[in-house]
Order: sequence, then structure tokens, then C-alpha cells
Amino acid sequence: MNFLFLTMQLFSNGMMESEQRHVTLRINASEEAALMELLNFMYSNTLTTTTAPALLDVLMAADKYQVASCMRYCSRLLRNLPMTPESALLYLDLPSSVLMAEAVQPLTDAAKQFLASRFKDISKYQEEIMSLPLAGIEAILSSDDLQVASEDAVYDFALKWTRSHCQKVEERREILGTRLGQYIRFPYMTPRKLKKVLTCNDFDHEFATKVVLEALFFKTEPPHRQRLHSLEDLTSTNHRYVERAYKYRPIKVVEFELPHQQCVVFLDLKREECANLFPSGRVYSQAFHLGGQGFFLSAHCNMDQQSSFHCFGLFLGMQEKGSVTFAVDYEFAARSKPTEEFISKYKGNYTFTGGKAVGYRNLFSIPWTSFMADDSLYFINGILHLRAELTIRC
Repeated sequence: MNFLFLTMQLFSNGMMESEQRHVTLRINASEEAALMELLNFMYSNTLTTTTAPALLDVLMAADKYQVASCMRYCSRLLRNLPMTPESALLYLDLPSSVLMAEAVQPLTDAAKQFLASRFKDISKYQEEIMSLPLAGIEAILSSDDLQVASEDAVYDFALKWTRSHCQKVEERREILGTRLGQYIRFPYMTPRKLKKVLTCNDFDHEFATKVVLEALFFKTEPPHRQRLHSLEDLTSTNHRYVERAYKYRPIKVVEFELPHQQCVVFLDLKREECANLFPSGRVYSQAFHLGGQGFFLSAHCNMDQQSSFHCFGLFLGMQEKGSVTFAVDYEFAARSKPTEEFISKYKGNYTFTGGKAVGYRNLFSIPWTSFMADDSLYFINGILHLRAELTIRC
């Protein structure tokens, strides 16, 4: 059947040769081996070649003469060979014909997964990743499993790669607007970095405005609406609303200038994230700023020194190290059943010096087992909602 299909393609196309009994097919010398393998496959449904370069040649020949079964066979053999960065990039660079795309989709998916897994720590392999072509960068940035401090790091890397590979600003805007920008998850970037997107000349202004507005609207939505966005986004290719496993947890920040310099910070933690803190773990928030100084929240599982049991603690730290001093009034609160309103849990004031932190070791005044229990008052639909309010008093 494959032979008849090939014969129809070669000899039944209405050309003069289709009426001749003997036809001469002219090919380049470099195509001979692949074409002979293709003809052998059409008679025996097997190939004698086993190396990646030779199989790719046969694959290209099968695409040229539209022998789909051979293309699928080559794709399956290539998937069984050891993957390397070089071979993965070759697979992503295959021709984009409809027949080719359908036949090798599992192969290109495997190549993308290989690159995403190998280079998931973009800070560790930054020099090697910077030399990759665009298709390789897209495969890496599309992954949900990137090991990055925050989405800000993904934005910075995409910008750095584009500036390195595209000398003209028009080219950079095209790449970021239609390719790499699709894989930056703007809703999880910090407000400070989103402001920089709006003023970055490497982004088309219309594109920058659109993604920043989408991000800001997402940040203002309640958690259940955000989760709905994330679930719906799993069907898309860019996963813009799907949160990665960031080193620093995303937060929401509301800032005020009057009557005092003040900010309100919202930190949501999933039940499983809290469970993973036991017995002595901690999780840090993204940085936020007040009065020109950088701060962060950190949630801990620690030992209550008075009662000798594990408990949940929340702390506020200042980033900058050095001789800077900073006086702040602060209050910690958490949503609680049955009202599901924020209830104040701890308040105080503290004069920070660079690198110091302050907080409460047992925020809820209960043991860890009670905090994590199924009937816990503090997990609402599996989410712990925390709030920190910071104020600078003149």
C-alpha cells in the first residue's frame, strides 16, 4: 500500500512521466542512501539504519515523498535513542509541514521535555542556555518546573537572551511579542518589575500594556478565581496563569502614601506547602518595598520554646544588610473560620537594622498538629491566607 501511494505521488501527477513505462528519478548523491532505505521500508516495513543522523535523513525523504507510515516509524526509533541537547534541537528544527508535524509530534514533545528537564535551573546553566537557538529557549521557558527564584528571573533571562541574539530593536520586539513573551508568566511578577515592563523599549508598547493590565487584574482577583484561571490555562500552550514552583512565594501588595507610608501584604500558602515545612522548614515571600527599603515575609515550622511542641510562625525581615535603621509598626493577621474574615494575630513595632527579622514563633497559639488538622480554622478551601500590615510612623 505504501509502494502504491509513492507510485501515485511520483507517476500519477499528470506529468509526461506518468504515461511512461520507465521513469528516471533524479536525486542528489546525498539522498541515495535515505531513498534506498525508504524503498526498503515500503517492501519490508523495517529499516536497517539505526543512527540518529541516518534516521533523520530517512525521515526527511519520507516527508518529501509523503510516506507517513515511514515517518512515524522513524520518529518511534528516534525516541528510543539517547537524547542529547544537540539531537533535541535537531528534532525541534524539523520542517513544519502538516504531515511532518502529525508524524513526529511525540518526538518533538520528548525533545522539549528533555531540554526543559536538563536546563530547569537556568541560573546554573545560564552560559550554556544563552547559546541555544530560539526553539530551545521556548522549550525551557514553557516548563512549569523551572527552578527560579521568581518569575522576575524568567523575564530578566528572556530579555537578556533577546538582546544577545537580536541587534535591532524591531527584531527584539518581534521575538518578545510573538514568541518568548508568550512564556513569561506576567501575573506572577512583582509590581516593581511590571512597572519596568511598561517602560522597556524592547517590548512593543501595546503588548506591554496588555500583559501588565492582565497581570494586575489577576492579582486583584480572589484566590478561587485565580485557581479557576490556572485550571483553564492548563489547556493552553503558554500556561501564563499557571504558577511555577518559585523559590520565593508570590504576594499581593497594596501601597499607601497618606496619611502614613504604609503597605498591606497578602501571602497565600497551600496546605501541602505548609505540610512540607514540618519539622523545621521555612518558606520566603517575594520582596516588597516600603520607604525605599526591601522587606520579605517568612513562614516557619519551629519549636515553641515554652511548650516544647512544633508550631507555625510568621516573621518579617528587612533585606538590606548594613547600618541602615528603620522603625516600623507591623501587624499579622489570618483569615479564620467561620467568618473567613481576617483576624489580627500579632502586632508590634520594631526598629530594623540591615538583615534583621522580627515575628512570632507561634502565630496561632496552637500546636502544629492542631494547625494542620482537617478541622483547622485557618485553611479555607485548602489555602492559608496571611496578611501583614506595615506602617512608618513619622
